[in-house]
Amino acid sequence: LCEAAWLPSRSSPTAATSHPMQTRCRPPSRSSLMPRRSRIQTTILLFVSMDVACLFAWGAASMMLFRFVQGIGTGGEVPVASAYINEYIGSKGRGRFFLLYEVMFLFGLVGAGLIARALIPVYGWQAMFLVGLVPALVLIPLRFFMKESPRWLAAKGRYEEADRIVSALERSATDSGHNLAAPQPIVTATQPSRSDWRELFRGIYRRRTLMIWAMWFCSYVVANGMITWLPTIYRQTFKLPLETSILYGLLTSVAGVIASVACALLIDKVGRKRWYVAAFLLAPVPLAALALLGAETPTQVLILTALAYAIVQTITFSLYLYSAELYPTRLRALGTGLGSAWLRLGSSAGPIIVGWLMASAGIQYVFAAFAAILVVGAVVTAVFGIETKGRILEELSP
Repeated sequence: LCEAAWLPSRSSPTAATSHPMQTRCRPPSRSSLMPRRSRIQTTILLFVSMDVACLFAWGAASMMLFRFVQGIGTGGEVPVASAYINEYIGSKGRGRFFLLYEVMFLFGLVGAGLIARALIPVYGWQAMFLVGLVPALVLIPLRFFMKESPRWLAAKGRYEEADRIVSALERSATDSGHNLAAPQPIVTATQPSRSDWRELFRGIYRRRTLMIWAMWFCSYVVANGMITWLPTIYRQTFKLPLETSILYGLLTSVAGVIASVACALLIDKVGRKRWYVAAFLLAPVPLAALALLGAETPTQVLILTALAYAIVQTITFSLYLYSAELYPTRLRALGTGLGSAWLRLGSSAGPIIVGWLMASAGIQYVFAAFAAILVVGAVVTAVFGIETKGRILEELSP
C-alpha cells in the first residue's frame, strides 16, 4: 500500500492536502457502485441465508431454486473479494500472498468431500448445510475488522477516508518494528470522469479481456470435465468398486492441491505469463499419452489424469489473481466477475463434452479433445498475455 498514494487530482478542491505518498488520481466516477466491503458482506449474507433455506427444502424444485440463488451469492463474492485483496497487497509478493489465500478454497473442497463422506451416511444430507453455517458464525465478528479498499475510495474521490486507512496501516507496520521504504510517486494518465463495462472492450483492455476469457474457459473445460467425470469413468468403464472410484477421484483432487501450493510459492519468481504458457503446454502431454495408449487401465488413467489435472489446477485457481491485475480499480471487480463467468461456462461445457465423446467415440478421444483445448489456451496466452509479476497495479492498468 505504500507504493502509491491516493491524493486528489489538481481539479479536486482538496488538492492541497499533503501526504508523503503522491500520485495523480483520476477524477471520481459519477457511477455509484456499492463499496467493496459492502458487496462482500451482502453476497455472504445471501449465501448464508440460502444455506439455511436449503435445510427446509421440501422437494427437488425448491432445493434447486435455493441452490441457484446461493450460487449467485458465491459467484458475486469471489471476484469482489479477489479485487479487494489485490488492492491491499503490494507488488512484491502479491502472487504468493493472494494464492495462499486461494489455496484455502481448495482445502475447503477436499474437506467438504471428507466431511460429507463421514456425516451424510449417519446424519443425512441436511448435516452438510449445518456444517456450512459454521464459517458464517466466524465471519460475523470478522466483518467489523474489515476496512474499505483505499484504492476504491480514491477512485470515488473519497481521499480523506483512503488516507486514514493507509496511515493506520503504516502506523501499525512501524509500531511492529518494520521499516517502510520511501513511497515512490506514480503519475498515471488522467481518465474520463465516467467509465462503464464498454471500457473492457476498448484500448489495451480489449485484448486483455478476450485473453482472460479464453484462459478461464479453456482451463475450466478441462479441469471440471475431468474432476466431474473421473469417478463415473472408474465406476462404469473399469467396473471399480464405488469406494475405490471415489478414492481415485479424491487422489486427483489432492494432487491439484499440492500443485497449487507449489504454484503459490513459486509464481512470483517464475512470472504469470511464463507459468501459464508452460502449464497450458505441459498439461496436454499426459492427456495425449492417454489418447495414444487408449486409456486401457484405471491405474494408467489415475496417474496421467492426476498429473494433467494438477498442472491445469495451477491455472484455474490462480486466474483470480491474474484477472484482478489486468484491470484498473474502476474496472477490477467488473472485469474479474465477467471473466469468471466463463469459468461457469467452461465448467458446464466440460462434462457435456466428456459425455458426448464417451457415447459417440470413446474415452481416448475425451483426453485428445482436452489436450487440444489446452493447446489453444497456450497459444492465446503466449500471444496476448502480459507479465504482471512485481509490477504496481497503477502501472499495469492506467
